[in-house]
Amino acid sequence: MPEEAEQTISDGDLVYVDYSVWVILPDGKEDLFDTTSKELAEEHDNFDEKKVYGPQPIVVGKGRIFPGWEESLRSTKVGEKTVVEIPPDKAAGERDPRLVELHSIREFARKEIAPEVGKMVVLGNKKGTITAVTAGRVRVDFNNPLAGRTLKYEYTVTKRAESPADRARGVIEMDYGDPEEFDVKVIGEDVMIKLPDVCKYDELWFVAKYRVVSDLRDIAGFDSIRFVEEYVKTEEPAEDEPSEEAPEEERAPEELPAEEAKDDEDTVEDEPSEEAPEEERAPEELPAEEAPEPETEE
Repeated sequence: MPEEAEQTISDGDLVYVDYSVWVILPDGKEDLFDTTSKELAEEHDNFDEKKVYGPQPIVVGKGRIFPGWEESLRSTKVGEKTVVEIPPDKAAGERDPRLVELHSIREFARKEIAPEVGKMVVLGNKKGTITAVTAGRVRVDFNNPLAGRTLKYEYTVTKRAESPADRARGVIEMDYGDPEEFDVKVIGEDVMIKLPDVCKYDELWFVAKYRVVSDLRDIAGFDSIRFVEEYVKTEEPAEDEPSEEAPEEERAPEELPAEEAKDDEDTVEDEPSEEAPEEERAPEELPAEEAPEPETEE
């Protein structure tokens, strides 16, 4: 098979794409709507600090992108730069006036939402954009922001995920993000994925997991998917145990340094005698001159 034919994109492929999407305005000017280039986003005041810039994984032929772009991708090749204009009927569709609604400003107060023009809101499980705020009323447009617009795509397919492990990582990045943090092992038609620590506590992962499982089966073609959570016990460092030697003041004299022992001996000699005071001593203990003379019989 010729090398060019091998590089052609087809339905079911998971590819990485660098792209920029421009909205063609009625006066012919172009307004940047989305891009994978950080430099271009900063240049056009469209930078989002929460977004990860760089080639994005996209699956072809599953209806997850606009039909006009999907048609263009099927006819392009890896590494080929392509520019295509997509009319509204093959993009976000035409605007539907019935999707523009008026809501009471009290409804926003109950939901603790400050209504502002251009703000995205969710009402009744529908996402819309506030287009006007008047006395007591808020107008919300639930049309796709790109509805009724002609789009220009400038894109390059940088690579195609070939191996089962690469397709698994592409699915993880497409549905959740941070594929490098996941340890992926493919065994035949089965895949075992060791989860990073962040997934153990991330509510976004709990929601994304079911979509990841579905796409690993549908896009990557795995029969069995196993997620592994590992919890490793870490040993705490042992604390230095206090010495069992008696403190200096409690040590026996022979344990004290020579000069300290000598000082202790001197102290003992200087201590007052515990002998009874002179007036309490027995007569035989008094000096001879103080002893009373014996009485003689007359």
